[in-house]
Amino acid sequence: MAIRDKRNKKNDDQKAIEINAEMQGTLSFTDPVNLRINGNFEGTLQTKGTLTIGENAIVDARITGESIIVAGKVKGDVTANTMLVLMPESELEGNITTPKLNIVEGAIFQGKCQMLNEKLSTDEVSRYLDLDIPSVIEMANAGNIPATRDGDSWKFERAKVDRWIALEKAKG
Repeated sequence: MAIRDKRNKKNDDQKAIEINAEMQGTLSFTDPVNLRINGNFEGTLQTKGTLTIGENAIVDARITGESIIVAGKVKGDVTANTMLVLMPESELEGNITTPKLNIVEGAIFQGKCQMLNEKLSTDEVSRYLDLDIPSVIEMANAGNIPATRDGDSWKFERAKVDRWIALEKAKG
């Protein structure tokens, strides 16, 4: 098994690991890492940072990560918390869950896709709308902005907030 550990030029704290081997089991990273798999892997992958499945890789796994780029063959469900890119030579058989998806022409995808709705906190919406937090809470309590209760706090779906902003602007 060949595993190489390289320093990332952009961020000295984030490591790059390249796997050119056949492996099976659970591979889990709690710290951000740039992981590239060029060999065969079977099992479960849980990553932070960027996961790249190389052109010659064959992966049969449930994959969870932040940013995932697939150039090889993947069989299994894929959850990308930030984005998923399927390169032209990729083949993915499984269900996808991600807020952003880029399927490049030539990629093969067989399965279902669920686009996650990005949820924002009251603090994030106040910065997004350039309003103070009490004003956002007041608007949510009055039903003047699309929001849902989450215990004692409010959650906002970015897509619904963006539509609401567009409607408010159209009203003039």
